Amino acid sequence: MDALKTNKTGDERQTDGEVFDRKTLMTIYEFMKGGHIDTVQYPVSTGKEGNVFFATDGDGGPIAIKIFRTSTATFKRVAKYIEGDPRFKGVAGNRWKLIYAWVNKEYRNLQRYAEAGLPVPEPFAFDQNCLLMEYIGDETRPAPQLKDVELDDPTEMYDEVLSFIIDGWKDAHLVHGDLSEYNVLVWEGQPIMIDCGQAMTSDFFNAKDLLIRDITNINRFFRNRGADIIELEKVVEETINGTDDDGEEEE
Repeated sequence: MDALKTNKTGDERQTDGEVFDRKTLMTIYEFMKGGHIDTVQYPVSTGKEGNVFFATDGDGGPIAIKIFRTSTATFKRVAKYIEGDPRFKGVAGNRWKLIYAWVNKEYRNLQRYAEAGLPVPEPFAFDQNCLLMEYIGDETRPAPQLKDVELDDPTEMYDEVLSFIIDGWKDAHLVHGDLSEYNVLVWEGQPIMIDCGQAMTSDFFNAKDLLIRDITNINRFFRNRGADIIELEKVVEETINGTDDDGEEEE
């Protein structure tokens, strides 16, 4: 991991100190020994729960490694999404167990979205507080966030993002729960959803409230960009009580 030992600014050293503790370095070392990654090079993004770094795999191809922070503040933020998820019953109280469950949860959510044919980074592996997944971008830059993209056709992009919400509920049986212009990437004209760790199953007691929050956020952003917006109530109705491909009401 020589790439981690280059000259750093003060902010970069602080970032390294937050995420590259001894346990994390050992996890990265195990990924290297297993041939999953070859180098970890530079930070791509900084989020509320963790940082994403550009890395290379055993063949020299690009890969992303998301390193989740294990601080008490992160633990407090994610606890409600783990303890309330029926897939993670019994995981409560212990900070380390909750953080590792959160990594497992994001991996499984990405897997579930991908299997349903929805646009998310493909997850490859996870261990401890590290998640390996598809890198979205090219050798010159990572894919930009939706908020930073000039849209040629805002309505078309709105329809694509809205489809993720609706199809995510119907086909993956998940609700993202924190969808906004900050966790949608745009690459080659297509939106790709990221930061899926907090996504809950559609049978979660608060799932409808999370669904309404996602739709409200997306409608707000695209309304400001001049897109033709579908009213909240209509989208909720279509999502929860919509029709299937044959025009019959879903059970």
